[in-house]
Amino acid sequence: MKLYIKNMVCGRCEMAMRAALEQLQIPVLSMQLGEVELSGNLDEHQKQTLAQNLNALGFELLDDKISKTIERIKNLIIDLVHYQNEQLKINLSTYLAEDLKQDYSTLSNLFSETEGITIEHYFIAQKIEKTKELLMYNELTLSEIAIQLNYSNVAHLSNQFKKVTGFTPSHFKKLKEVKRKQIDDLTS
Repeated sequence: MKLYIKNMVCGRCEMAMRAALEQLQIPVLSMQLGEVELSGNLDEHQKQTLAQNLNALGFELLDDKISKTIERIKNLIIDLVHYQNEQLKINLSTYLAEDLKQDYSTLSNLFSETEGITIEHYFIAQKIEKTKELLMYNELTLSEIAIQLNYSNVAHLSNQFKKVTGFTPSHFKKLKEVKRKQIDDLTS
């Protein structure tokens, strides 16, 4: 049985999810962002108890197909931007369509209608948050960050960064009080 979990966006989320499942003695076959595969099925009582425990942790058990698809899109983008160090070899629309085995225009319309933001804007928001993180670590130059995040050049990254944040990347580095957003809070 597969479970789809909203707000499961990082390694710590996976650890919390694993602990919640172990506490209920629910055996796990595999786990990835937003998805948990169980070795068996859950009865209705187990499902309700799990849903309550997950809500207390800030997660949500998803039941309907649309929610599952939206969450899968978000998790694929988060994984791509924040956890895969290799550049995207194909464009985002092809990447999502191939993984979800659906037409990209259908996915795009569904995402926009449900989230009130385009997939592209969500992708850009994730890239800007990753840029903020890398700028704060101060380990990479802006050129290296642009390469890592697959921007055509530093100017493109800088322009997009300023458009989203209102600051240039260099000005952002100087602002210690600017707080980064949580990955799962990037909806607009």
